[in-house]
Amino acid sequence: MKTSEAWTIVGGLSKPGKMPGWSIGIPAKECKTGAKLQKVPGSVCYDCYAMKGCYVFKVVQDAQYRRLAAIYTPQWVQAMAHLINSKKPDVFRWHDSGDVQDLEHLNKIYEVCRLTPGKRHWMPTREAWIKDHLDRAPANLVIRFSAPMVDQAAPASWPNTSTVVTAQATCPAPQQDNQCKDCRNCWNSEIKNISYGQH
Repeated sequence: MKTSEAWTIVGGLSKPGKMPGWSIGIPAKECKTGAKLQKVPGSVCYDCYAMKGCYVFKVVQDAQYRRLAAIYTPQWVQAMAHLINSKKPDVFRWHDSGDVQDLEHLNKIYEVCRLTPGKRHWMPTREAWIKDHLDRAPANLVIRFSAPMVDQAAPASWPNTSTVVTAQATCPAPQQDNQCKDCRNCWNSEIKNISYGQH
């Protein structure tokens, strides 16, 4: 498969300025749990970053919906694996916007991770049902369950989590021009929780 062909099948990847590597964004409007939390004051989704700024531009929205539809095409897994293997560096973030849609989507993500063994994957999620499938997750994928409310304690039942806090965040990005730079903590399964400053 040619890289140009894979890019067309997937609908393209995204390259968040903060991140050291590539990602893929699908519409935040289509988040299952997130769509409910967007209506709840004090939730991490209430003022969702992926529902404002450049994310609301028609060209961005159109691209995200193309990527969402592409997930359910037969060649998606192979195309995603090809693209991720063709990119540098060795880290990939799942969903700079949006979240896992269903079990079929999760299974396909697992397969992509298995086909990209030289890459480290990180996937934040608010879909609690995924915990029932953590035992099947590839070793190169860190799934972090995101606590739904600002300043809420990290759920102890998940091996890896993330939280949003109003003080004492552990994510160093705000002190580093809002960039990850050399930090790879989100991809490190040995770090149980990452706390991000509310923004």
